[in-house]
Amino acid sequence: MRALVTGSAGFVGRHMTAALEQRGYEVRRADVADARAGLSVDCQAIFRRDVSHRYDLVVHAAAMAPHRAAIDGQPRSHLYNRMLDAAMFDWAVRTGQKRVLYLSSSAVLDEYPDEYGLNKLSGEQMAAVARRAGVPVTVVRPFSGYAHDQSEDFPFAAFVGRARRREDPFVLWNAIAVRDWTHIDDVVAGALAVVESGTETPVSLCTGIGTSTGNLARMVCEAFGYAPKFTPVAEHLGPYLRIGDPTELLKYYTPKVSLEEGIRRAL
Repeated sequence: MRALVTGSAGFVGRHMTAALEQRGYEVRRADVADARAGLSVDCQAIFRRDVSHRYDLVVHAAAMAPHRAAIDGQPRSHLYNRMLDAAMFDWAVRTGQKRVLYLSSSAVLDEYPDEYGLNKLSGEQMAAVARRAGVPVTVVRPFSGYAHDQSEDFPFAAFVGRARRREDPFVLWNAIAVRDWTHIDDVVAGALAVVESGTETPVSLCTGIGTSTGNLARMVCEAFGYAPKFTPVAEHLGPYLRIGDPTELLKYYTPKVSLEEGIRRAL
């Protein structure tokens, strides 16, 4: 079996590549960062020129800076990501790919989606068009995926990094936001289980358990054995509440890594 993973150097892409290889797939990596290092090709080059390969699974995880600072402060990322999604779906239809896994986002479920959420909603609409054109597409909506090897642009890894450095005061952005923290192992395994099910209904990858970013920071610091002074520098950034409904996911997969276990792994 052959798979293509776009965004293979990114957080989700790295873990997805490893999981597919463990399952016996021959994986082709595509990422602009790997391309610069001579380790793979840029996914856009594939979308422009590769018309001969049909993959059993195309995992589209490529995106420019999908974190809060970029969502709020880098408008170009929204244009680039929508263009990238469109290029991927156009290529998948032109070349008759066997199945696409589209990584959407919990942001599409917000009452008033921001630019990032609207882009992902647009991607889901493109997925529906691709299905009508004959390409099977699985859509999953990850909630707040995390792990120890994530960039510090994301809250969990930022908190772990600050705790490792024993920073005091401990700076907190967006301390009151409640998120459904879902370990990357469960994001990847859940997504692949949904792929295997063949369902065309978008599925939320979540636990159904909400924890505020402030409480997460305290849990991380307790695990590292110190109690700093917490200093909020912004009252609120992004939506206040994102807790998923795992009902549909539980038909195919049950999350296995609790937040406490995820923190222990980060130690």
